Amino acid sequence: MLVCLAAHQRSTSLEDLERLSVIGDVAASELAGAHDAIRGAVVLATCNRFEAYFDVDETAEPSPLPAMDAAMERIAALGALPYRRVRETVDFAHGNGVAQHLFAVTSGLDSVAVGEDEIAGQVKRALESARRDGVTTAPLEHLFQRATETSRAVKNSTRLGESGRSLVRLAVELAGSRIGSWPEARVLLVGTGRYAAASLAALRAVGATDIRVHSRSGRSRFAQREHLVPVGAEDYAEEAARADVILTCTTTTDTYALEVDGHRTARAARTEDQLVIDLGMPRNVDPGLRALPGVEVLDLDTIRVHAPIDEFATIDEARLIVATAAQRHALARRVHEVAPAVVEMRRYVHEVMDAEIARARSRGADPETEAALRHFSGALLHGLIARGHTLASSGAGPDWMEAVRAVIPPATSAAAPPVAPEQGPE
Repeated sequence: MLVCLAAHQRSTSLEDLERLSVIGDVAASELAGAHDAIRGAVVLATCNRFEAYFDVDETAEPSPLPAMDAAMERIAALGALPYRRVRETVDFAHGNGVAQHLFAVTSGLDSVAVGEDEIAGQVKRALESARRDGVTTAPLEHLFQRATETSRAVKNSTRLGESGRSLVRLAVELAGSRIGSWPEARVLLVGTGRYAAASLAALRAVGATDIRVHSRSGRSRFAQREHLVPVGAEDYAEEAARADVILTCTTTTDTYALEVDGHRTARAARTEDQLVIDLGMPRNVDPGLRALPGVEVLDLDTIRVHAPIDEFATIDEARLIVATAAQRHALARRVHEVAPAVVEMRRYVHEVMDAEIARARSRGADPETEAALRHFSGALLHGLIARGHTLASSGAGPDWMEAVRAVIPPATSAAAPPVAPEQGPE
């Protein structure tokens, strides 16, 4: 059974999401070992959500609740959060609801910036991370692969794929009313990780050209590749004080990228207004910066409040694609679940057919008799398997499998029953 535990920006505080985001890189392997019934796990941790997808063995545990309780206890321990808070804030989905949710998430329908580009890549990387840790299973692989396909279908078939939407683009658009002229603004980009490229693209899209970049880890490759002015550690405080806009998107979590005391000192002689955009998760900027004169902070909470309501028709169209894909996924899973019974049925019928053909040959039967036996067995199998797939699609697959097990003998001796010997005269 597929199960999902999800904490997102609508139900979970930013502080709690920050704690959960820190454990994202190690959570899959940790959660896979939280309970004996958990066969695999994939964790998706972004600035807006923490989601754990599980493959739970139904034969080991009829209900997934004990395994999910154990998983929530592990999540609480890893994130240093009270268990009760985790239990009260996470959403629970199982069965086909898991596919419906993940497909919507991957398509950007559950994002602050509806239709955002980054989420599909984050979902793909979550699967790759779990795969490297050896904690995926075939059902999880299939689920995440279908999610990626559904995301592409939504982007290709609706207007959500037109504008290259993203959280950083939304943040830059919101900042536009506070910036007199982007081409004249002095911008400092803090961070050179995978989100930095999207941030840089959003800044350039609105006309920013005077862009400097600071890597907290000391890397210079990003600045060289993008032809940006690199800012070293020794010049960082001064550059941060002089910037009209600071955009932070670093994943370094040991300290804030901007500390209130140090920034206050660096800006002591400056009166120009400054906008700080904090896209980090955990947050990159000391919340105390809001109290500094002339400094305005635009963080994830602020962005969420001002996120626009997108075109309802476009979203409805995308949700229909997601719902249809989820239904198809459910049908495919149901048909796949009866595959073992199909294999057993083929084995049995072929063994009986081979035995009958051997007996016919021993009696001198012509090739037409053998062809007729093969045709009959093929037609019989086709009808029985088609019926099994139909029942599986309607949810009655387990009943069909049970019926197959009841009438088909175990492997090794499924040949046709022997013919009683002829009785001679007494």
